[in-house]
Amino acid sequence: MTAATPKLRLIVLGALCLALVWPGTALTQSRDVQQRLERVERIIDGEAFQNMAQLIQTLDQENRALRGELETLRNELDLVRNRQRELYMDLDRRLESLAQDGVAQPAPAAQAAEPEFGEVVVDALVDERAAYQRAFDTLREGRHSAAIEGFRGFLETYPDSHLAANAQYWLGEAYYVTRDFAQALETFERVPRAYPNSDKIPDALLKIGFAHYELGQWEQARTALNQVVQRFPDGTVARLANQRLARMRDEGR
Repeated sequence: MTAATPKLRLIVLGALCLALVWPGTALTQSRDVQQRLERVERIIDGEAFQNMAQLIQTLDQENRALRGELETLRNELDLVRNRQRELYMDLDRRLESLAQDGVAQPAPAAQAAEPEFGEVVVDALVDERAAYQRAFDTLREGRHSAAIEGFRGFLETYPDSHLAANAQYWLGEAYYVTRDFAQALETFERVPRAYPNSDKIPDALLKIGFAHYELGQWEQARTALNQVVQRFPDGTVARLANQRLARMRDEGR
């Protein structure tokens, strides 16, 4: 009984040491995991915030430009209407003068038709701009389904508009924010293909890479993002592309 006592003491002491060490080890591991999770969350939240901030800034810039162009078109329409009114008044004076002289010459009536054509053209441009503005405003307001319908309708009605490339891009954004990444990818890919001179190409290429990423198509995403960095190294799109590429490396993609 006496000989067994030292052994028993050693066993008890060993158990106590293990009990003291084990919680500390588990706590250290738990803290390490928590710190890693927080780091990943910061990376994701920071990138998401930057992407959203860029989208909002782009929307605001384009909205100001749209309203400025629409105001210009309205002013031009007013000028055309005023000019038309002046021509009609001048025509009336000439006809009245001719009638007093006993001469009837209807030919000047043909001159009055030209301002009507000009008014029709400006009216059409105003309608085109207004249709784009309505779709754009619905996107800014977060009514994504209405924005999709609006931009699709615009592209069907005005396929040759100078705003068609922009409409195509924002249609892709509307699909993207609703997480329809396959449709967004197809829509973004049409921008450089159908509108090779559009200033929306850098943003479209970036979103092509993002859409591939969301679809789990890592190689295609990497190719598209590297293309953005190579073609537009000094732009915001290059910075965002590099951030996504770094994220892919961290994730082992």
